[in-house]
Amino acid sequence: MFSKINSVSINGLEWIRIEVEVDVSNWMTAFAIVWLWDTAIQESRERVRSAIKNSGYWFPGTRITVNLAPADIRKKWPSYDLPIAIWILAWDFSYDKEFIEKSIFLWELALDWSLRPISSVLPSTIFAKNNYFEYIFIPEENMEEASLIPDIKIIPVKNLKEIIDILIKRTVPNFAKNIKIKDYIWQKIDMDMLDFSQIIWQEQAKRALLIAASGWHNILLEWPPWSWKTMLAKTFSSILPEMTLSEIIEVSKIYSVAWILSKKNPLVFSRPFRKIHHTASLISVVWWWRDSRPGEISLAHKWVLFLDEFLEFDSKLIETLRQPIEDWEITINRINASYRYPAKFTFVWALNPCPCWYLWDKEKPCICSQSNIERYRSKLSWPILDRIDIFINVPRIKIEDFDQSKIKRISSLIMKENVEKVRIIQLERFKDLNITFNSEMTNKDIEIFCKLDDEADNFLKSAMERLSLSTRVYFRILKLSRTIADLEWSWKIRLPHIAEALSYRKVW
Repeated sequence: MFSKINSVSINGLEWIRIEVEVDVSNWMTAFAIVWLWDTAIQESRERVRSAIKNSGYWFPGTRITVNLAPADIRKKWPSYDLPIAIWILAWDFSYDKEFIEKSIFLWELALDWSLRPISSVLPSTIFAKNNYFEYIFIPEENMEEASLIPDIKIIPVKNLKEIIDILIKRTVPNFAKNIKIKDYIWQKIDMDMLDFSQIIWQEQAKRALLIAASGWHNILLEWPPWSWKTMLAKTFSSILPEMTLSEIIEVSKIYSVAWILSKKNPLVFSRPFRKIHHTASLISVVWWWRDSRPGEISLAHKWVLFLDEFLEFDSKLIETLRQPIEDWEITINRINASYRYPAKFTFVWALNPCPCWYLWDKEKPCICSQSNIERYRSKLSWPILDRIDIFINVPRIKIEDFDQSKIKRISSLIMKENVEKVRIIQLERFKDLNITFNSEMTNKDIEIFCKLDDEADNFLKSAMERLSLSTRVYFRILKLSRTIADLEWSWKIRLPHIAEALSYRKVW
C-alpha cells in the first residue's frame, strides 16, 4: 500500500514542500527512511514505532519504506514524525484523502503519542497559506503563533489520536480562532526601561543617537571608562520607531526559526536590541554552526546590534562584519546547502581608546606604550571605519557637573516623537521603493533625493579633498545629511546639514 502526505523542509528562511511517501508491503520486517535524511530523521523510526504502540494502535510487522521527496533537498529536524505515523496507520484506517491533500502536516511525536511543540511554526504557516493549502495541523502549544496568520485554517491538536479521529471523520476539527495582530495586546509598558532624561549632560551624544535612530545610521561611541557609553547605547532602544506589521512578521519569522518565540510571546513586537559580549565567537555572532540557525547579526535584523568593548573582539570577527553591514544579509555556505538570512541592523559600537583604557583621559594618565596603542587600534581597519556614519566622543562627566538644577532633561518620549516624524517623511519619500530609511539609499537614489544647494555642494567637495575621504564616505555623508535635513523639515540639504554631518566624521 503506497500513500503520500504533505510536509515542509526549512532552508534558512526558505521553505520547500516535501512529499512524505510511505509504502507498507507484505514482505520481511523492515523500517527504512531514504533520501538525504538527517540523523534526527533517521531516529524517527524508533519514535514513531513507540508512539504508535503507546497510543494503543497496531504497528504493522511488515516492510515499511519512507521516501522524502524531492531527493536533492537535505531534510532536517524531527518534523516528519507525524506524517510518517499517519500513513503507517492507514493500514488500519480509511482517511479522507481530499482533506489530506489540502493540509500540511509536520511536528515531532513524543513517545507517549502527544505532539511536541517545535520551532518555525510561523514561517511554516505562512508557507502553507502562500501555497494555497487550506489547513495546517499544529501542536496545541503553538496555536497562538500560527493563529496570527489569516486566511488559513489552523487545527491545533494534542496527540496522534486526535488527528486520526479528524482524518477518519470521527470528530469535527476544532479550528483555532484567528487573532488580528492590530487587535493583539502586545505593547507591555516596561517600567524599568532607561530614559534619556536620566542621563546627565552628554547632549552631543544624545543628538548623535537621535540622528542615528532617525535614519538607521551606524554609530561609534568612544572615550575612556565612566563616560556612560554603555548606558547611552542601552537607552538608544527607548527612541526606536514602532515596527510596522510587515516588520513584525519579518522579524518574528527569524525568531521562530531560532526557536525563541513562545506561547506567551508569539511575535516580536519591539525593535530587537542585541548586545554581544567580546568573548562571543565568530560562529555564534554570524550563525549557529550545528544547524545553521540565524546568528546574532540576523536576530538584530530591523534594528540594533550593540558591540561593547569593540576592540576586545577578535579581528577575524570584526572583518567578517564588513559584508553584512554593506549588503544587509548573511549567506552561510555548506557542502550540501546555502542558507541566507537578512541582517539589516544599526551598528552601535562602544570602545575604549587603548588597552589600559585611559588614553585622552584628563583624570588618569595612560600607561600604554605607543606600539601597544597602535597594535590595539589596528583592528579598526579603513574598510570598517568607512562603514561608520557617526563617530562621537563621550567625555567623562565631572562630579561638579552633577548639579540637578542645571541639568537639561530631554526625555526619550520627546526624542522618539522626532524620530517618528522623520520616519513618516522617509516612508512618503520612498513609498514606491523597497526602502525604509535614508541609510538604505543606493547611489542612484542619492542622486534623486539628496539635493544640495551650491554652497553646501562646494563645501562638501572641498572637505572631501582636504580630508582625503573615500567615495564610500562621500555617499554616507550625503545620506547622513539627508537625515539631519529631515529633522529640520528641510527639502534641500544646506550647508549647516553638511557641516554637522562632517563634524561626526573622525580623521585618523
